[in-house]
Amino acid sequence: MASWVWVLIPLAAIFAGVFKRFFDIKEKQMEAVGREAMERAERYAAQTERLEERVRVLERIATSRGLGVAEEIELLRDERVR
Repeated sequence: MASWVWVLIPLAAIFAGVFKRFFDIKEKQMEAVGREAMERAERYAAQTERLEERVRVLERIATSRGLGVAEEIELLRDERVR
């Protein structure tokens, strides 16, 4: 019976090393997924900000009484080209 203990101890150490390596890899994968999700959220936030700005411009055009709508649209097109 004692001889099995000497076989099981090294096997346990080997399996512990394998499990540690497995969990280290999983942790790195989770960190990568988290970074990717954060980058995606930043891109969506920037896109949302641009869309909100465009809506503000459209609201200004719709409520503006000074310039004609066609002139305002042309001015915006000029700004987009720059």
